[in-house]
Amino acid sequence: MTLPAGLTPGIWTLDMSHSEIGFTVRHAGISKVRGRFREASAEARVRDSLAESSLHATVQTASFDSGDANRDAHVKGADFFDVAEYPEMTFRATGVEGDGDDYTLTGDLTIRGITKPVELEVEFTGVAVDPFGATRAGFSAETEISRKEFGLTWNAALETGGFLVSDKVKINLEAALVKVDQGHQEPGQQGATETAAP
Repeated sequence: MTLPAGLTPGIWTLDMSHSEIGFTVRHAGISKVRGRFREASAEARVRDSLAESSLHATVQTASFDSGDANRDAHVKGADFFDVAEYPEMTFRATGVEGDGDDYTLTGDLTIRGITKPVELEVEFTGVAVDPFGATRAGFSAETEISRKEFGLTWNAALETGGFLVSDKVKINLEAALVKVDQGHQEPGQQGATETAAP
């Protein structure tokens, strides 16, 4: 499977200052709560084809932010992420299909020590060189997961029926990857997690 136009072999790392890991969940069945994770790292080792390439990402669960301090404290606690026991969630790609700008990326997502396969719909948004000389590649991706499958089972029943928090969580990603030049780290990059090449 050929590489998208402009994406060249090498190591590419996530620039979190120009990326976003967002989520949406239904609350009380009538509204949506949105938020993000503010700290993450990722490394893509791009080979001559996508089939030969690898991707590994790590998200710091304590960086969860929904804009409400009380809710964030609850979600970081034992009822949900239990960040003291499980400080990270990880994703490791296992396969990719598609061409041009649209792809389906499969991989293993691990939350609270539980690993499940997930499928992301990915749009490649292009490659550009910024004013500092860094080569950047952009991607948008989305998926939906069942939080119960990952042990995030806390809920509360509503008097009108149903539950306070929906099981389904939509995840939306906007990722800017920067190509690493001989180990040089460009301004604004987060540290990358080392992964073994496939």
